[in-house]
Amino acid sequence: MKAVIEASEAVALGVKFSRVKVCPMYPITPSTHIPERISDYIFDGEMDAQMIHVESEHSAASAMIGSILSGARSFTATSSNGFELMYEMLPIISGMRLPAVMAVANRTVAGPINIWNDHSDAVSARDQGWIQLYAESSQECIDTIIQCYKIAEDKKVMLPAMLCLDGFALTHVFENVDIPEQKQVDSFLPAFKLEDTLDVKNPKSFGPIGFPDSFMNFKKQQHDAMANALEVISRANKDFEKEFGRSYGDGFVELTDMDDAEFAIIAMGTICGTAKAKVEELRKKGKKVGVIRLRSYRPFPIESIKNAVKNLKGLAVLDRHVSLGANAPLFTEVKAILPELSVFSYIAGIGGRDVTLQHFESVFDDLESGKQSREWLM
Repeated sequence: MKAVIEASEAVALGVKFSRVKVCPMYPITPSTHIPERISDYIFDGEMDAQMIHVESEHSAASAMIGSILSGARSFTATSSNGFELMYEMLPIISGMRLPAVMAVANRTVAGPINIWNDHSDAVSARDQGWIQLYAESSQECIDTIIQCYKIAEDKKVMLPAMLCLDGFALTHVFENVDIPEQKQVDSFLPAFKLEDTLDVKNPKSFGPIGFPDSFMNFKKQQHDAMANALEVISRANKDFEKEFGRSYGDGFVELTDMDDAEFAIIAMGTICGTAKAKVEELRKKGKKVGVIRLRSYRPFPIESIKNAVKNLKGLAVLDRHVSLGANAPLFTEVKAILPELSVFSYIAGIGGRDVTLQHFESVFDDLESGKQSREWLM
């Protein structure tokens, strides 16, 4: 069935179709519409689940630990400084190898106070052991939520996953969405079954202390699991295409006009749509340009990026986050794996600043000239 729905509702539908049982929630703009829609489904009897109304985002993440360990597939959503309030629990959830799934409505982290979109919340948590997949459309939101459970719950992974969607620029946008049938989702996503759960008849300890002689081993296991996630994400993307007829590149990057491109832009989220529009315009003028949309920021898909850029003369990296006092995060990682390629760094869209067609034209002009005119696109 096709319907015009908001991206936030697409996320909520993905949660419902995934047969989530527990949703600890503390709403924050612009993620608020997600728990609102889920609460509607529960109240109307469309979703057999329990919503826990907690007193903070920290409590939402904490409650999710207990709900997953009780054997319930669980979900929450947050944004910005609320996400920051969860921060203490992020490495604990990952360290306990719990396959939690969370939607992050990407919003800048204050201050000064700002409710608009950039990636400073999720990107700041890139090292906390969560898989991060960035969506560009409402369709991708519903599809990726379902895939997140498939990936996170795989025994080779057992790590939490977050769907990142741009605040307002996507969360509040209405688009035509192909809504799957429940039986299709059930065929793709098996019922949740955790091997070790809280059981009064069979007591177990969870989250014990890690002494210096063992803690590093746990971190190594998490690192290996993130590497395993590369294979699992790829397989989930392919299996999803077989079941639903849709895929997102190779699961890690989605390429536009890259077959013969000489210059390209790599970025995450909705600004890629603007980049594609500029590429379409420049292609009509004979320019060999393209776009690489990075879907998986963690795990970082080194081989996919290398394959995408192998014929390029120059690459521009657009970050919607700034690492104060250092290079931009995505640029740092891209440049590290492409030492021989000319790579320019651009900071764009911070705090909801518009990223325009003119900005992208100036970036492609820089690439073609081989000289970067500026770093901050303002």
